[in-house]
Amino acid sequence: MEDHNTTAAPTGNEAARPPVQSSAPQSSRLLTIGIIIAAVALAMFWVKQDRDASKSKAGAGTLAGPSAVKVGNAAPKLVLKNLDGKTVNLEDLKGKVVIVDFWATWCQPCTIMIPWLVEFRNRYASQGLEIVGVAMDDEGIEAVKPFVDKNKMNYPVLLGNEGAANDWGGVYGLPTSFMIDRQGKIRITHQGLIGKDIIEKDIRSLL
Repeated sequence: MEDHNTTAAPTGNEAARPPVQSSAPQSSRLLTIGIIIAAVALAMFWVKQDRDASKSKAGAGTLAGPSAVKVGNAAPKLVLKNLDGKTVNLEDLKGKVVIVDFWATWCQPCTIMIPWLVEFRNRYASQGLEIVGVAMDDEGIEAVKPFVDKNKMNYPVLLGNEGAANDWGGVYGLPTSFMIDRQGKIRITHQGLIGKDIIEKDIRSLL
């Protein structure tokens, strides 16, 4: 009896044909690799942006760590132009107690501290106090002069730069202030905003 259910044997071409494989796993791997590459590229972009922004804001480089200037050492040189274009030399102030304050118009803690410095100069200038503000704005006088006028800053304001900041050991964050005695030596340093009473106490200790 003839069996009609018998399956026909494959031809030679059919036997040699490889099995069809799904492309889904390979596509998934490629998609995963693409996502990883994009994430790494994005992370590198934002790291660069953050580094560039920090450098711009600091005016002197990075934003971490204390100044390398040591208490007890002679104050570094400071020769810069004021807002009238005249050269001011810190050496000319020897014999006074001097606060050198590195600041910027965009620095919010600086804007809190500046009115205190104005008040202290009014109160203690007759006793030998002088304050020198070193503005670290990238825009220079265009940003600084309107701010100085608006806030009635009554002490010399100089236009700072990276070289000046480096001379003072690197200014890592603003405000950074140095208190110098009558002999021209650094006696007290402060980084960041501190209490008004602390600043006044330090001033009185040096006068």
